[in-house]
Amino acid sequence: MYSQILCGLYQNEQVLRVGAVFASGFIRAVKFLEKHWVRLCHDIRKGTIDGEITDPNVREAVMKILKPNPKLAAFVESECNKESWKGIITRLWPNTKYVDVIVTGTMSQYIPILDYYSNGLPLVCTMYASSECYFGLNLNPLCDPSEVSYTLIPTMAYFEFLPLNKIDGNADSISATEQEHLVDLVDVELGQEYELVVTTYAGLYRYRVGDILRVAGFKNKAPQFNFICRKNVVLSIDSDKTDEVELQNAVKNGSNHLSNYNASLIDYTSSADTSTIPGHYILYWEITKNNQNPIPDSVYEECCFTVEDSLNSVYRQGRITESIGPLEIKVVENGTFDKVMDFALSQGASINQYKTPRCVKYGPILELLNSKTVSSFFSPKCPQWVPGHKKWCTLD
Repeated sequence: MYSQILCGLYQNEQVLRVGAVFASGFIRAVKFLEKHWVRLCHDIRKGTIDGEITDPNVREAVMKILKPNPKLAAFVESECNKESWKGIITRLWPNTKYVDVIVTGTMSQYIPILDYYSNGLPLVCTMYASSECYFGLNLNPLCDPSEVSYTLIPTMAYFEFLPLNKIDGNADSISATEQEHLVDLVDVELGQEYELVVTTYAGLYRYRVGDILRVAGFKNKAPQFNFICRKNVVLSIDSDKTDEVELQNAVKNGSNHLSNYNASLIDYTSSADTSTIPGHYILYWEITKNNQNPIPDSVYEECCFTVEDSLNSVYRQGRITESIGPLEIKVVENGTFDKVMDFALSQGASINQYKTPRCVKYGPILELLNSKTVSSFFSPKCPQWVPGHKKWCTLD
């Protein structure tokens, strides 16, 4: 990453696009630049490459490009040394036309911070793919991120679709009962949601990718799909079931309270803590602040309550009957989610496919998150569930 950013800065006027596979990876790169810009400026000024870069092939490749450029170093130094990093992308790379990054599904939480760094450049989601195979393309790449849909290309793999109400398992393979309900690409229906199933040239047969898609429309007769969520991300304490989309919306509503204090949510994950009775949801939040003013505890408590107030009726009923305890937010140190990613990569995860897990059950990652926790807050009040009513009120 250091070498890529160094070359990108050195050739800053030639850069036409910036990005990464996922929004989280691109934010990680910007944070890396924020941490190491002094060393990068030194290398640009002297025409050298930092001694920590030890791979001889990398050093040789970079040195073919790099020559001393004090004027450029002074420019980068001036921009990075400013109090605000708003628009840093367009300031350092003035000819950048767009940010090439996936911001669908839970990646949508990064849109505000991407807009902040890029001065509102178009966020372009070009393709839909996974480690199993490529699936399709976004035929309208300059559309608003909320309107992104992907047209599946039938020569990429053989695609089948399991209606959401017919899913009865979580295994990688399709059960005999589920096979009876599989739908071909030409038979999907507008507005319906399906789990994607693929048979690939590499030998996967009726493999469950784990993605939930909704039919958004058609290009001629080719179906176009919205990516909704990952199927297996679920929080549960009792009879409650909280999926990824619901959790994302609840976290978004709760974190809105931070904006009044010039703060925002960088990243988050969750876990279901059943070590106590009753068990409760825990959210791990990494927060960035644009000033030194402290955020009152009452604001975090209001965040907790708003998250709970945004969850489903089964969860809220559980809170009333005390089968579920008050939701907890644990604020972690800045850089914690970088360390979570580093740990995942050390265990063999692919950097191109890595996404922050939205629900954590793995002990070592939970230990890491807990070790980086700097403060903890609980929901101070309980939403009231009224049988037969969809509306909720609050108990003081």
